[in-house]
Amino acid sequence: ASEGPLNVRALVVTNMYPTAAVPYAGAFVAAQVESVRAAGVDVDVFHLARPEHGRNVYRGLGERVKERVSELEPDLVHVMYGGVMADAVNRAVRDRPVVVSFCGTDLLGGRADGIVARLAVRYSARASRRAARRAAGIVVKSRNLYAALPREVDRSRVWIVPNGVDVSRFRPLDRDECRRRLGWSVDRRHVLFPAPPARPEKRFELAEASVALLNGGSPAPELHALEGVPHEDVPTWLNAANVVVLTSAHEGSPNAVKEALACNVPVVSVDVGDVRERIEGIEGCFLAAPTAEDLADKLERAITRSEPIAGRERMAELSLERVAARLLGIYGSLANGAADAKLSRG
Repeated sequence: ASEGPLNVRALVVTNMYPTAAVPYAGAFVAAQVESVRAAGVDVDVFHLARPEHGRNVYRGLGERVKERVSELEPDLVHVMYGGVMADAVNRAVRDRPVVVSFCGTDLLGGRADGIVARLAVRYSARASRRAARRAAGIVVKSRNLYAALPREVDRSRVWIVPNGVDVSRFRPLDRDECRRRLGWSVDRRHVLFPAPPARPEKRFELAEASVALLNGGSPAPELHALEGVPHEDVPTWLNAANVVVLTSAHEGSPNAVKEALACNVPVVSVDVGDVRERIEGIEGCFLAAPTAEDLADKLERAITRSEPIAGRERMAELSLERVAARLLGIYGSLANGAADAKLSRG
């Protein structure tokens, strides 16, 4: 993609964004928005407060977005997550480019508890595929999401761009001090599960079973779940842990893995999303089969490591600034292409 002009104006539509009620929701979206603003893009955010208001936020969405587009006249619309939201925006906005970022479950579907939730996940994945066929541009976070797009989607308008990492915030900190701040024992070993246990696709029960197999050690390790933690406190949790364990059934490009690597904290994960690519060649990080026994074996090897891993230097290529520069190029390419098409139509 060519370098985009600094006067591009974008309308971001998202159902994940930090609020006073849910300050930890969509922190990576907010970080991405601020990074492209810093790169020179004029960004307006249309936030659908999904956690607070449920599926009602999608009612009349197309008309509401059309009104905002008419008011702001952006050069393009960037929908940051797929599903019903992306489908509605692509149907409504036909006079300027719409780019959709797919993150994981929105395109892949996944596990859910209860018939209503399962139907909603399936419908969301179908809506994502419809949105992908209409979108002027598509951003996916990993190669498995690229492969999951409908075959008829023109790959020349698809970019693989993982979420960026704020390497100034996610950096190595003193482990004992972080543990004291959290009230964790400085003498125990600690495993961090970087998601709410109630999310079925994250498979907390698998992480729990693997850590239980380590409890014959002395002292026994503790398993902690990252849930409801403000994003500014996440570096403390990561640095307090001996290892981060990921057991998800599916992922795109999990932010927790990249953030752990930026903190030089070991990662043990099943082979999911782009984790293999992120940890390949980093001594002290391991891929494991999705069994409690193999996860326990890899956790034992990671948790007894005495020195930090060398993950931070790998994350420099995914800093917020570098990812923002890539998005700026995509925005410029789409906006300039739309302008050229408009001129050619007279």
